[in-house]
Amino acid sequence: MNLPIGQPNSLFYTEEHSAFREQVRRFVAKEIVPNASKWDEEEQFPRDLYQKAAQVGVLQAGFPDEYGGVAGDRFFSIIVQQELSRGGSGGVAAGLANHRIVLPTLVRAGSEALKKRVIPEVLSGDKITALACTEPTGGSDVANIRTTARRDGDHFVISGEKTFISSGMRADFIVVVVRTGGPGAKGLSLLLVEGDVEGLARTPLKKMGWLPLDTVTLYFDRVRVPATNLIGAEGSGFSVLAANFNDERLGLAASSIAFAALAYEEALTYARSREAFGKTLIQHQVIRHKLIDMAQRISASQAFLESSAWRMDQGEDVVADLCMLKNQATQTFAFCASEAVQIFGGAGYLRGAVVERLYREVKVNAIGGGTEEIMKELAAKQLGF
Repeated sequence: MNLPIGQPNSLFYTEEHSAFREQVRRFVAKEIVPNASKWDEEEQFPRDLYQKAAQVGVLQAGFPDEYGGVAGDRFFSIIVQQELSRGGSGGVAAGLANHRIVLPTLVRAGSEALKKRVIPEVLSGDKITALACTEPTGGSDVANIRTTARRDGDHFVISGEKTFISSGMRADFIVVVVRTGGPGAKGLSLLLVEGDVEGLARTPLKKMGWLPLDTVTLYFDRVRVPATNLIGAEGSGFSVLAANFNDERLGLAASSIAFAALAYEEALTYARSREAFGKTLIQHQVIRHKLIDMAQRISASQAFLESSAWRMDQGEDVVADLCMLKNQATQTFAFCASEAVQIFGGAGYLRGAVVERLYREVKVNAIGGGTEEIMKELAAKQLGF
């Protein structure tokens, strides 16, 4: 069965989309797939992969032309997310796409000087970014952030901690959510912090999955940052950040669906070749039904994803749908990864198997970008109950 991911007869993709998809797919097949297991065991991937990704337009898609990007609709970004995910490594895919949750704050609210200094270097693959929002005392409760930034002349002085920061060890530019005012969301601001600034310390974290992606706790010990590094007006940090929540959730859904499809494809291939009780696994009804259940969920999730992206491009308010989409996509991934390992049996429990790696990487998708519980509550509020 051909799943509806990257099919040329889709209503939403043009010839330009298809050509770009093939370009990204070749990059993934050459640079990521052969190295995914190795990078997972080494818990890192080479920094020059960013530059290689930039050479084929992976980093630039969806960003303004004037800063080195390639403007386009949301389907170009979906292509990037889904094709990177086909590489079978959540850590690598998340690392190469991490700037998609960072640079929009600069595009939307940064000064022209900041935009020209930061964005082109990131889109060329020369610099790496990180978003420092989550704190040890709270995750999804962004409005309760405690890291402070006190004004001192023409500088801000940052004190506090951030944790679970993706790309935090290697980041050259870190957008930090800080409290410059009173309690609540209106007291938050965004500051761009240089990676080599005095007073910044980083401690790596060991994780269940996404092993190639460096993830850290950041410590800010009276870090001085020029006031010109303020992104947007003081007190506007939450609104600037929240403006990208929809696209972040769309991207997480896209990648989750693609990972689910990869789990399905791996399981299908294995079921066609593995023999048990005198016939291949796929000749057993119970295995065929598992594969159909997987395909059904993937197809439904992909349709939901593409219709939501199209509506976003038309300017519609789809917050409730995006919350439900993210949960639908991550639950689809969890189901498909589990069923794929079950079909593989013992072989799916061994390190090096793609389905084993996918199974370890499932849970972070239901947590990052807003937990399942937060998504349900936000959707309920949007729907008026």
